Amino acid sequence: MKGLRFILAGILFGIVMAKSEAVSWYRIQEMFRFQSFHMYGIIGTAVVLGALAVFLIKRFQLRDIQGMPINLPAKDKQWTKYAMGGLIFGLGWALTGACPGPMFVNIGYGYVAMVIVVAGALLGTYLYGLIRHKLPH
Repeated sequence: MKGLRFILAGILFGIVMAKSEAVSWYRIQEMFRFQSFHMYGIIGTAVVLGALAVFLIKRFQLRDIQGMPINLPAKDKQWTKYAMGGLIFGLGWALTGACPGPMFVNIGYGYVAMVIVVAGALLGTYLYGLIRHKLPH
């Protein structure tokens, strides 16, 4: 089965998210109330590892699994669109207590209410796709 490695990676990701308590609504609320360092430590670790991975990809001109060079285009210098996107993402995260990865992990845990959150995220993504060309980018 060609997609088995992706399924296994998703299962591993879910286990890591669950065991680190990154999917816990209470942990996320603690973070947004500045009551605990736990989530900031997880996010900070992800940022450091991501920066290290990008550095290594650029430094050693690494290739993907098919042998093609990995191209990482430079980010646009306009910060306002990133600030607005981050604000919308953060508000959704604070209101629901879950960002995209933990939404699915929580469904796997049996929290049926997260199905509504996933439906809202998909609807929002679809609506963005419809009006994207009208927005200032």
